[in-house]
Order: sequence, then structure tokens, then C-alpha cells
Amino acid sequence: MWRIRLAIVMAALLFFAAGAAIVQFLPRLYVAQAVIAPAETTGIATSTLLSPTPLLGGGLLEARQTGHFAVYLDVLRSPEAVAVLARETGLLTYLTGLRGSGPGGALRRLLALRTEADLDDAQNWVERNLAITPGIGTVTVTLSLAHQDRAAALGALQRLHAMAEAKVRADLAELTRRRIVAIEARLAVETDLFLRNMLYEQLGQHQRSGLIIGVDEAVAARLVSRPMVELRPSLPNRALLLLLLAVAAPVLALFGAACAVLLGGAVPRHRQAELPFGFAGHRGGAD
Repeated sequence: MWRIRLAIVMAALLFFAAGAAIVQFLPRLYVAQAVIAPAETTGIATSTLLSPTPLLGGGLLEARQTGHFAVYLDVLRSPEAVAVLARETGLLTYLTGLRGSGPGGALRRLLALRTEADLDDAQNWVERNLAITPGIGTVTVTLSLAHQDRAAALGALQRLHAMAEAKVRADLAELTRRRIVAIEARLAVETDLFLRNMLYEQLGQHQRSGLIIGVDEAVAARLVSRPMVELRPSLPNRALLLLLLAVAAPVLALFGAACAVLLGGAVPRHRQAELPFGFAGHRGGAD
């Protein structure tokens, strides 16, 4: 290893230069972020007014989200949300450009493969680029979306939030409407005074719920910090990648040199010439 130290250094520099070139040519992405909190955390939240007790459950170590907020988080990555992005933004055009560019695009054209993006490609893109990060020790959640275009990153995150909130609101409004219709239909045929009083009480509660759903701003997620996008692209982190590459390149070069030395045999060349034919490997191993 000491004899080939110069070759090891040159190999490490070559690995670092190749990796640094790849890092420099990687596309930079803008990250749009928004900080949200469950609407159940406020005393006058819609969910607490619709139910007798708050919908927060679990203890300090309970990381699962509950209530309308859990539905909101699932809707963010749902096929319905992806369809909204594909319909209202240029996401499919953007993905088609990515699929047709670079070595991958050339290979697809050579093999006559599909280059046009579809909803499945958009679903995969959302799952890769949308990050949902719970806060440490808090109930807040940070939404992050990465995109090559700054305005597109902000617009996509705003649409995802608005769509998920509207979905939860529409489901609650439809549920309340159906219950009101069912109670009114039962009141039209009910003759027992005691049951009619109970039904009127239930009807009043659901009418109040419908009023709250219509006027409350946040049904599932309350915005702690509205969606904003950074001024300069931050992904990938080139400085961190170059630092890791500076550590990995010498290790890779040393590993390759060690493999070459072991595969080449441990017997010095001047000793191999003295060994009988057919016994070089055996006696060299003994030495």
C-alpha cells in the first residue's frame, strides 16, 4: 500500500473530481414551506364545537395524528390532490421535460419508451418531494415542497393546502346536511313527545354544526406560518455533499487499493522469481 501511495492519492482525487462534477450539474430546487397546527388545539376550533370533547388523544409519546387533522394530512398526498395539481398547474409538462432530458431521456427515446408524464408519475413526484415533518415537542407540522421553479413550488404548496382543507370542510358539511335531512324526516312522522324533544335537540346541534362549518376559517389545519418560498435554491446541499465526498473519496481509493493488493498476491516480485513453478501461490501465502 505504501509503494502505491501516489496512485491511491491520484485515485482519490479522481473520485472526488468526478463526484464534484456530478454534484455541480445536479439541478437546484427551491423549497416552499408552511407551518400548520391541528385546529383541535384551539378551544373554539370547529372540531371541539362539533363534539362534546376535544379530539386530541394520546400522551407525550403519542406521535399519531387524530381527528380532522389526520384526514387533512392524508389528503395532501392523495390521488385526488395530485389530480388537482395536474389540472391547475403545469406539473405534467414539467415532469415530461424531466423525463425527456438527460441520459435517461436519451435512453427512453432510444428504446422507444414513454416520455410523456401521467398521473402516476405526478403521484410519485408528490410523494418524493412533499415532506411532512412533525415538530419536536410541539403539535406543529412543517410542510415542505421542492421544485425547480420558485413560483411553481409556492403555488403547488398553496393548492395542496387549500384542496385538503376544502376536502375536509366539504365532507363535514355533507355529513351535517344528511343528518339534518334524516332528523327532519323522522320528525315529520314521529308522534311521541319525548322522542320529538330529543330529535329537536339533535336537530339544533347539527344546525349549529352547519353554521360553524360555513363560517370557520380552519376546519382541519390552522396556519401558523403561511406558505412561503426561499429566495435561493437550497436542494441539493452542495457544500454538505462535497464535504461527504471529500471523506468518501479517500476511503473508496484505499478500499480499491487494498482489494488490488490482496488480489495481486502478498509475495514480493523478487521472491516469486525464486519459487518453484506451481508453488508460488502456496509458499507466498505461507510467507
